[in-house]
Amino acid sequence: MRQASIPIVLATFFCFTLSGFSFVGSPLKAKPFTFVGTAAQCAPGPAGIDTVSAAWQTHQGLPDAGGSDHALFLEKLGSTSNCAAAGAVIDGVAGITLTEIGWDVRTDGHCGAGAPRFNVVTSDNVLHFIGCNSPPPSSITVPPGSPDPRGNTWERRRYDPATAFPPIAPGSTVKSITIIFDEGTDTGPDFTGHVFVDNIDIDGVLIGKPGNAQ
Repeated sequence: MRQASIPIVLATFFCFTLSGFSFVGSPLKAKPFTFVGTAAQCAPGPAGIDTVSAAWQTHQGLPDAGGSDHALFLEKLGSTSNCAAAGAVIDGVAGITLTEIGWDVRTDGHCGAGAPRFNVVTSDNVLHFIGCNSPPPSSITVPPGSPDPRGNTWERRRYDPATAFPPIAPGSTVKSITIIFDEGTDTGPDFTGHVFVDNIDIDGVLIGKPGNAQ
């Protein structure tokens, strides 16, 4: 996937290590994490440097029940080549057939070809990439509540799983879904090194805060 700067070590790590985090029948949740690679994990490059952050933050997202207005904040400062990433594991997706995927992205952050992106591992252990801006979204609309109470604008982006790289065949069973943010402040067009996402859409179920979806 040459349009995105994706270190091979990160793709391998998230494909095989994080694929066990989802459990059939459990509620959909997005659990933030950070990864800073060791020298062994990052070889032949150097070990990663901890410039990454991942957390649900209050009063940074679109309106939600209870007025907490959560958004998932992902950040990577410095160079994209740094062997480190922020992200979130989506619990509860093992065994589903993916028909719809997407999120709401705040327009003051980074939406690149490779970050943020969905890493989808299917039951045949094939890793599929869906970047924020590559493949092109099947639709871009304005979500309800945008601009949010703080004046930030948002885009609702939806993607056809068949346009993933490589394509996800209709009827394929999902093993895991992970959100990865590994592009730094040296990657444009915005060079922000961070993003806020909200209402993560998995088959029409929206994850907009910590804990259970919706």
